[in-house]
Amino acid sequence: MIEGKLAPNLPQWMVDHSKRYLESGGTDGHMYTISRPGSPPLTVASLLLATKGRKSGETYLFPLFYGEAGPSYFVIASKGGAPEHPSWYRNIEADPEVGVQVGTRTLKARARTATGAEREKLWEQAVKFFPPYADYKVKAGDREIPVVVLDPIG
Repeated sequence: MIEGKLAPNLPQWMVDHSKRYLESGGTDGHMYTISRPGSPPLTVASLLLATKGRKSGETYLFPLFYGEAGPSYFVIASKGGAPEHPSWYRNIEADPEVGVQVGTRTLKARARTATGAEREKLWEQAVKFFPPYADYKVKAGDREIPVVVLDPIG
């Protein structure tokens, strides 16, 4: 199982989801069903990302929706379309070595920000598995939402 503590200031649904994921060892929580007003329920694959806090040095866990790109996974640093990047993204900018739990599988990975054609291809995949990303892009305004590839190491 992945090590770390839940990141501070997570919304309650993320806290509840992460606890289910952790308490079950990944057998419950890998697939997350989100209910949004006016839309049918949407089931999305999720992983737990462990980053080293850039200020505290502590390991923090973040639940994130993900896609697959060959042997790698990718996640979207959307923060719901907020004007600033999420804290986990700022953490990986400082230290790109991360832990990842996908279902019951854990691995070490090196995070990198996709650019150019790779970014566009992965962004399109992300909008297919989680359509609200398209709305987040609009809300983010001038901020380009990072697409982060998690390349397995070791």
